[in-house]
Amino acid sequence: MDKKRILLIASYDGSLIRFRGDFIKSLVDSGFEVFAAAPSFAKKNSQDIKKLGATPIEFNLQRTGLNPLKDFKSIKELKSIIKDNKIDLVFPYTVKPVIYGSMAANMCKVPVVSLITGLGYTFTGLTKKARTLQRFNETLYKLSIRKNRSIVFQNRDDYQLFLDRNVISKEQNVDFVSGSGINLKKFRFKEKNASDKVSFLFIARLIKEKGVALYTEAAKILKKKYPQTEFHVIGAPEISPSAISLEELDELHKEGVIIFHGKQSNIEEHLHKTDIFVLPSYYREGLPRTTLEANACGNPIITTDSVGCREAVKEGVNGFLIEPQNLDALIKPMEYFITNPNKIKEMGINSRTYAEERFDVNIINNDLIEIINKALN
Repeated sequence: MDKKRILLIASYDGSLIRFRGDFIKSLVDSGFEVFAAAPSFAKKNSQDIKKLGATPIEFNLQRTGLNPLKDFKSIKELKSIIKDNKIDLVFPYTVKPVIYGSMAANMCKVPVVSLITGLGYTFTGLTKKARTLQRFNETLYKLSIRKNRSIVFQNRDDYQLFLDRNVISKEQNVDFVSGSGINLKKFRFKEKNASDKVSFLFIARLIKEKGVALYTEAAKILKKKYPQTEFHVIGAPEISPSAISLEELDELHKEGVIIFHGKQSNIEEHLHKTDIFVLPSYYREGLPRTTLEANACGNPIITTDSVGCREAVKEGVNGFLIEPQNLDALIKPMEYFITNPNKIKEMGINSRTYAEERFDVNIINNDLIEIINKALN
């Protein structure tokens, strides 16, 4: 029997390895022939895709902004990829791949299982621009995903929003998974030891919506009161109106307020070396990968009681949920851990238990493959 051919579509080649590498391997091990499409493959990422047993394919995509001519070319290119490779099912994730991948597949009469990994800045509704983009994206979603065999959500808030905004109907076939899952063998558990020098870690895109500015403000206040405490920041500077500048981060680093590491790949090591993971995001998240990694490594978590983020925390068990954009609300649990370091070990163990129960990548991938098999049948 011929192998069924699956096409994954991403907006960034690195995400196919970091977020979907285990999924690609599971698909290959399950007997599928896998093609992985993304714009501008780095040589290493292309090689890593091949090592997983899949075929990398480049296509042109403008990751941000709106350019109807370029976007139409992306759809046309994806149609050719689907036809030329005789694809049996398309699996796109993130906004543009879901919209344009679904359109291309529908034109080719090929089934689609689309994964909604979070709605991002556009659906925050925080600015006039965001609200305008939201209305535009809602229209594109309506046009593209209504015929999909399944729409997979990472949280029920996004599903409810799509219903409320009439993007999909209640009759539409939907499924739910707990994020991208985490490889519990790669992100190993390490028990925390009580210490007078409590350390916090922030990992995210360095934009205000992810909470970096709030985190550095909290660091300024708490560092004066508890000089031994450390506040670590990992992330690469971005070109964005809401980005925190490299100069500001460097200055805070020189002043000893934060320890700025820049972009890092050895995330597990940094999680093991620090105590508590902090993500005060008010971005429209799916289920942040970093919170899953922190759970797996045994770090208590402080994050916002908002879409996507709240999924990673059992309040008071493995961390705390705070009101978004509220500095006092962030400082309170951070100070709690500084003054109660004995709770770090206990909550860290609870984080790992939660990861094993809910976020194991093998569970997530098995669920996704079951959804794909249903769609193919």
